[in-house]
Amino acid sequence: MVLILGRRLNREDSGVRDSPATKRKVFEMDPKSLSGHEFFDFSSGSSHAENILQIFNEFRDSCLFTDVIICVEGKEFPCHRAVLSACSSYFRAMFCNDHRESREMLVEINGIFAEAMDCFLQYVYTGKVKITTENVQYLFETSSLFQISVLRDACAKFLEEQLDPCNCLGIQRFADTHSLKTLFTKCRNFALQTFEDVSQHEEFLELGKDELIDYICSDELVISKEEMVFEAVMRWVYRAVELRRPMLQELLTHVRLPLLHPNYFVQTVEVDQLIQTSPECYQLLHEARRYHILGNEMMSPRTRPRRSTGYSEVIVIVGGCERVGGFNLPYTECYDPVTGEWKSLAKLPEFTKSEYAVCALRNDILVSGGRINSRDVWIYNSQLNIWIRVASLNKGRWRHKMAVLLGKVYVVGGYDGQNRLSSVECYDSFSNRWTEVAPLKEAVSSPAVTSCIGKLFVIGGGPDDNTCSDKVQSYDPDTNSWLLRATIPIAKRCITAVSLNNLIYVAGGLTKAIYCYDPVEDYWMHVQNTFSRQENCGMSVCNGKIYILGGRRENGEATDTILCYDPATGIITGVAAMPRWSKRLKTSTVMQPHLFGSFVP
Repeated sequence: MVLILGRRLNREDSGVRDSPATKRKVFEMDPKSLSGHEFFDFSSGSSHAENILQIFNEFRDSCLFTDVIICVEGKEFPCHRAVLSACSSYFRAMFCNDHRESREMLVEINGIFAEAMDCFLQYVYTGKVKITTENVQYLFETSSLFQISVLRDACAKFLEEQLDPCNCLGIQRFADTHSLKTLFTKCRNFALQTFEDVSQHEEFLELGKDELIDYICSDELVISKEEMVFEAVMRWVYRAVELRRPMLQELLTHVRLPLLHPNYFVQTVEVDQLIQTSPECYQLLHEARRYHILGNEMMSPRTRPRRSTGYSEVIVIVGGCERVGGFNLPYTECYDPVTGEWKSLAKLPEFTKSEYAVCALRNDILVSGGRINSRDVWIYNSQLNIWIRVASLNKGRWRHKMAVLLGKVYVVGGYDGQNRLSSVECYDSFSNRWTEVAPLKEAVSSPAVTSCIGKLFVIGGGPDDNTCSDKVQSYDPDTNSWLLRATIPIAKRCITAVSLNNLIYVAGGLTKAIYCYDPVEDYWMHVQNTFSRQENCGMSVCNGKIYILGGRRENGEATDTILCYDPATGIITGVAAMPRWSKRLKTSTVMQPHLFGSFVP
């Protein structure tokens, strides 16, 4: 009996008469019940494919219908060309093109292990495989060779989950070899985060020099103290001392020796036999000694603390005044350029001052003057977060500047209400005394003042109410004398200067420019333009870059912008605004931010 499901035929239309030979049973259906569907799509789902694949795997085990034998390390694996070609473009290219292997029954594959091939075929025929710490590397390489990206990625993910201080460097090298950028980055970050543990294992001692430098030069290296980095480097060198001795000086340039505890530096670093017999390291030792004496006056890449130590270089902004009414602000704020975070510090005492001088001494801050003939000097103690009054100036002054040279503070020039001052005073924090030194060759107020290469430089300023100076006056503390150097290209007052890498950078004075002075060559050059003309701006060096903060523009309007100039690239960018003084800062009052090294923000 035959069932025909469909439209009922009209006997007259068909022209066919019933006969015993042609009789068929027609199953009648109500057209309304069909709802327009005269067919049904049936699917058994993924189970059908799984069943078929399971049967093929059984065929493989029993060598049934196999048409190729893969030979690896002398072990034979009977397979089906169709199954291999369906899973792998490598085998598809081998069997479907006119290659020799497409015609041969036995195909030998080199460069992989038989155990890895066995695991690979388990995945091909079942979609499942057991990845272990013992087979993951070989299985990864095999799946890469045969271009099975899903299995390759599964192996990489498994490696990520196995990261440990004892194996992360080896996995990183493996990731680098196979261009696994995500895995490489995770390994490197893991090693940075667990460096103290990583450095204790064998893999660390097998690092190449460049690989080691990549870690120890990083600001993101997580350590409890810099001593851990020094000890790790020395262990690495002593592992193969004759081979690695010539690399010691290069490696130590990336260890922040100035940040070692002074006792540790003297008792461990300086007495190390390998360092003592390496004269090329002496300059690094000398730099560390100077930093222990002078603090952040002596700057280099090795004086910048790693962030994990809880210390960072921040910029401190002292005072300022409101845009409306000229009310002087008592606030002291610090800004971390790396995180963009602001933190309030103890308020400035007697904040009715204006146009005072500010400088950083080691890790503290000094403020002097602030009113006509004011002799007041205050120091901010970073450990206690308080302001303390210290010895007063011998000569009251206003619109002067301060700078630190060889651990001592110098107060330069200024105005006493009647005349510009040529007098210069020097402060010794250990004796808490101010003493007179040789006066300026030209009396000025509102100059730029900074120290560089062991000398003090006074740049520009105002000799009187109507004129500006282009003179550069240089003070030598050894001879207690002043010399005139090459004049700055512009004659300006209300300018600011900082020194970085034995060069002096000057901005402000409504110049819309940054100038650079080389005191060794006695030569000035224009290096970059700012976004607008401004004066009375602050400048600070932080993390090897120069920051220009606030100031007053041509129209007398104050600005709250912070610019960053990177001497390494020559690029200047706007990085932030000062929230406390947003649209309120009036920098006709001197506002000087300064490097404030090793302060816990």
